[in-house]
Amino acid sequence: MIDKEQYQRTFGVLHASGDFLKEETLMQSKKLVSPRRALCLCAAVILLFAMATVCYAADIGGIRRTVQIWVHGDQTSAVMDIQDGQYTLTYQDAEGKTHERGGGGVALGPFGSERPLTEEELLEHLDNPEVEYKEDGSVWLYYRDQAMEITDRFDADGFCFIQLKTEAETLYITVKYNNGYAISGKAFIQPEEFN
Repeated sequence: MIDKEQYQRTFGVLHASGDFLKEETLMQSKKLVSPRRALCLCAAVILLFAMATVCYAADIGGIRRTVQIWVHGDQTSAVMDIQDGQYTLTYQDAEGKTHERGGGGVALGPFGSERPLTEEELLEHLDNPEVEYKEDGSVWLYYRDQAMEITDRFDADGFCFIQLKTEAETLYITVKYNNGYAISGKAFIQPEEFN
């Protein structure tokens, strides 16, 4: 205890200079922004942005992309919104009028389980032929850059059979007047198999 008292008496009269105190304050402030602390802060910011991106892509707002589609024989840019196996297409025609159409569905998995269609499956669906019934009574078939009037090709039962050849494949299309159409890569769907 005597050593402690003697130490206090000896050094108790000493006071630090202003420059020394200023340097000590500067050293303490440098410790607040250490390299380790800066690295942790950068990692936290990067993680925050990565999580925000993943949440958006995980379908908080759906997936939106611009695609090229064929509409009435013309290639058109469209905005495609995809959410839970469903899509909505928004595009403008040559006159500047905005159109919207949609579709989607599910795929059957093993043991009858269902899953929403993927983006690739939805895009494949958009590449199918399209049948249009116009106000003047004519019926048109569109496939990619082909446009064909099929009004006079329907038989007495209301069926029309069309074979479309492309560079890669041949499509067999069966159209039932005002009741849809079926597509096959092998043969025509016969009337008794339709619907």
